[in-house]
Amino acid sequence: MWIRIAAVFGVVGVALGAFGAHALRARLAPEQLASWQTAVHYQLFHSVVLLALGLYGAASGRALGASPWLFAGGIVLFSGSIYALVLGSGRWLGPVTPLGGIALMAGWISLWFLARPH
Repeated sequence: MWIRIAAVFGVVGVALGAFGAHALRARLAPEQLASWQTAVHYQLFHSVVLLALGLYGAASGRALGASPWLFAGGIVLFSGSIYALVLGSGRWLGPVTPLGGIALMAGWISLWFLARPH
C-alpha cells in the first residue's frame, strides 16, 4: 500500500513542480513561487521516504507503525496547505502548515524507533 501511496505523491509532486515552473511563474510573486517550490521539494523528498518505508516493510514483513502515516499526513498538511495558500485559499490554512511540519518531524522520530532492534 505504501509503495502505491508514494507513487501517487511522487507523480503529483512532479506535476505540481512543473505546474509551478511553467503555469505559475508569470502569475506569482517570487516569494510565492519559492514557497511553492519548497512545498514541492518537501513532497518529493518525503515521497521517497514513503517508498523506502514501503520497500522495507515488504522486504522485512515488519509492521511500519506510525511512521508512514505521519509522513503521509505531513505531506498533505505541510505541502498541501502551502499549495492552497499560494493559490489564494483562505488565510485560515496558515496554521496548518506548521502542523504538517510537526507531523513530518514526528515521522522522522518514529522512524528512529522503527529502526531500533526489538
